[in-house]
Amino acid sequence: MTSEKAIELYHWFKENGIAVWIVGGFCVDALLGKQTREHGDLDIAVHRQDNAPLRQLLENNGYEEERREDSSEYMYFMKNKAGQGIDIHAFEYDAHGKNTYGVAFPFGSLTGTGLIEGQEVNCVSPEFMFQFITCYEPREKDLSDLRALSEKFGFEWPRGKYSTNS
Repeated sequence: MTSEKAIELYHWFKENGIAVWIVGGFCVDALLGKQTREHGDLDIAVHRQDNAPLRQLLENNGYEEERREDSSEYMYFMKNKAGQGIDIHAFEYDAHGKNTYGVAFPFGSLTGTGLIEGQEVNCVSPEFMFQFITCYEPREKDLSDLRALSEKFGFEWPRGKYSTNS
């Protein structure tokens, strides 16, 4: 997935009345304002009310679901014949900010903005993106993301969890 295709998809969703937030690797890039590595797909968050219209839009344009172990109505992967994949994570909050459906994005985590190809996108906030990456055993690309976010935003590495030299 190229950054050009990612921003094209972001605008396509918006033009069709579907709000999405960039999550995952492209979120890190958006927060940094530049692409730092290659990405196999585009990860997005979508509100429950837009989930069905998003799926329909993708299906009407040649995307098909690729079933995975963790596939559900709120977390699924769509791919087109060209091999471009979109990892979709639906969520919903109640009036008090409590997650009531789907992926449990903490309330306030989807408040970031960043740049892809110089164009502003909605994404996970820097603080939460850093926190999300530190919630699991990171791979080398994740450590690179942590380093870059730490340098730009001044985040401290979790003590004793990761070597800052790796």
